[in-house]
Amino acid sequence: MRADAQRALAQLRSQGVKLAMLSGDAPMRAALLAERLGIADVRGGATPADKLAAVAARQGEGRRVAMVGDGLNDAPVLARADVSFAFAHGSAVARSGADVVLLGDRLADVALARTQSQRTLRVIRQNLAWAALYNAACVPLALVGWLPPWAAGIGMASSSLLVVLNALRVSRTSADEPKV
Repeated sequence: MRADAQRALAQLRSQGVKLAMLSGDAPMRAALLAERLGIADVRGGATPADKLAAVAARQGEGRRVAMVGDGLNDAPVLARADVSFAFAHGSAVARSGADVVLLGDRLADVALARTQSQRTLRVIRQNLAWAALYNAACVPLALVGWLPPWAAGIGMASSSLLVVLNALRVSRTSADEPKV
């Protein structure tokens, strides 16, 4: 068990993530580890095909599935999941099948990556909304001649600067979370 596992899983739970454990380890060993981690939905002795079927079943229920793995046998299920994470120290095959390769050895980086991706999507939506609003308001004014070309140019440059400055907010982190 990773040193930060309990804290990392608590972070994911606080974000509303429903946790499950699919393990190739013996069922009793997987059950004991899952109990220590507070994971009720556990399946030990799972083959790669079992893991694929479990992910596909959850996706069939309309769930978005994230998978964390680092073994050679995890590559197919990592590729099947909606988003997948592998650790840099894991097998090359797992890394190639993952969407995100975590450079450190901290499971908490999964929760951090989720938070950072939500922050990024929020800023992207804000930037798209601003660009659409600006263009919807200023392009017609420029077309009919109510906005002189020099003013439209200054407005477009200012709008672009605003979008860039807003995008820089994504890289900000709070004092208690390390940068991804």
